[in-house]
Amino acid sequence: MGQSPPVVLGRENSLCDPFTFLSSSSTFISGEGFRDEIAVEIVDYTAELPDECLAFVFQFLGPGDRNRCSLVCKRWFRVDGWSRHRLSLNAQSEIVSSLPSLFTRFDSVTKLALRCSRKSISLTDDALLTISIRCRNLTRLKLRGCREITDEGMSTFAKNSKKLRKLSCGSCMFGAKALNAVLDHCANLEELSVKRLRGIHDGAEPIGPGAAASSLKMICLKELVNGQSFAPLVLGSKNLKTVKIIHCLGDWDSVLQLIGNRNRNYKENLNCDINYGSSDSNSSPLMEIHLERLQVSDIGLSAISKCTKIENLHIVKTPECSNYGLVCVAENCKLLRKLHIDGWRTNRIGDEGLIAVAKHCSNLQELVLIGINATHVSLSAIACNCSKLERLALCGSGTIGDTEIACIAAKCMALKKLCIKGCPISDIAIEALGSGCPNLVKIKVRKCRGVSSDAGEWLREQRGSMLINMDACDTDCGFEASVSDIGVHETGVEVGQVTAVGASTSSNGRLALLRSKLGHFAGRNLVACTLRRWSNCDDNLNINL
Repeated sequence: MGQSPPVVLGRENSLCDPFTFLSSSSTFISGEGFRDEIAVEIVDYTAELPDECLAFVFQFLGPGDRNRCSLVCKRWFRVDGWSRHRLSLNAQSEIVSSLPSLFTRFDSVTKLALRCSRKSISLTDDALLTISIRCRNLTRLKLRGCREITDEGMSTFAKNSKKLRKLSCGSCMFGAKALNAVLDHCANLEELSVKRLRGIHDGAEPIGPGAAASSLKMICLKELVNGQSFAPLVLGSKNLKTVKIIHCLGDWDSVLQLIGNRNRNYKENLNCDINYGSSDSNSSPLMEIHLERLQVSDIGLSAISKCTKIENLHIVKTPECSNYGLVCVAENCKLLRKLHIDGWRTNRIGDEGLIAVAKHCSNLQELVLIGINATHVSLSAIACNCSKLERLALCGSGTIGDTEIACIAAKCMALKKLCIKGCPISDIAIEALGSGCPNLVKIKVRKCRGVSSDAGEWLREQRGSMLINMDACDTDCGFEASVSDIGVHETGVEVGQVTAVGASTSSNGRLALLRSKLGHFAGRNLVACTLRRWSNCDDNLNINL
């Protein structure tokens, strides 16, 4: 039998995938189906892409996807190494031998997190010294459960980390000596967060601002036995903007009085500078204070009322605070924009304090009331006088019913986000919201037994563009579960910051962020399919750092 003539397959008829094509020499297939010659050239379409652009694309990937991409080729491995600015490590003692090679590859790390579980032995002072030598550009450090690090180790680290701007430490054993060393040597430190430090105990030496007196802007103290030892630091930080004191033991009225006097002195110095034609002042005022689960009374609240520039105030589960303290704050802190109050159902804060807030704080934009038995009297005053109110949360109150919600619906014209949780409202309140609050875009109703599923469906029909999250409804439209997050704060992703170890972000989140950054091109199917394919790769290709 004769052979049939060979068949030539052109590019348009080839069966190769989009990343390969036939070379200039044709491919011949014999009549028996045997391939005589194959000439296939694989093309890397990223070869012409500059390393900087490739690194920019990597920034939109989660840690797992980045690890997988680093295994594609030597170039991607190299670009992934120098473009990672954030690294999170399991800080067990076994990692010590890998630190030199690890930081040789990731030589651009500026943000480092070291975490160790309670059942493991953490890395020691020597390992921390190695890190401080290898990471000369470190600006952020987070320590969790690193119980083997001592005061001496932190002191040595501080001497080598002059560029450090943010330090967060929790469940560690070092104490005041280590923190004083950091404050003395890290002159650029802006944020300090301390949680459950075993070395901060009764009788510990005071913690002062040191060289960071002019740079420190935020101090957060959580679950400390002797948090009062930080008083010199708070008072000596000239440009301090935010103070957060959460679940710390002891009486805090005296510390708050010192803070209030500090801000009063600032105001007096500012007036003197104006009178003498000078624009320089020795310090700047506090703008944000969080008091949560503390032994604080009206004495403390009246003291911080001297901080007249406060814009954000949280008074959470402080049972000794009453209307008197809140009235003092409202009368003096007229620039308040965000106010969170959790009365812990003690009935010590109510209409009287809220009416004072309505009368004096006309710039209020966010109000969260938890366990506060407010009525339509105070809510009506807030709705009428606080015309800029955009976010409102009413939770765990037995006095907020249909009348109060109807008042809000009729008078809160600027309201955009509303959360109602554990209040005795019914379908009548939902009906009022259907025609009121014209700018309302998100509503969350939880644990309100008087609200039926029919009311939720009706509201969705009336306000089609509104995001609705209700217990009785089947659809969850994305509201945060936490009442404290009623503001649904927008969080941005900084360019150049990616995590090496941790949970991967969702494909939808990355695509949304990519669209916002790259605009028109990010919406094309090629980008979407590529990111989807990367995110669905085999999880077993993760790099063990």
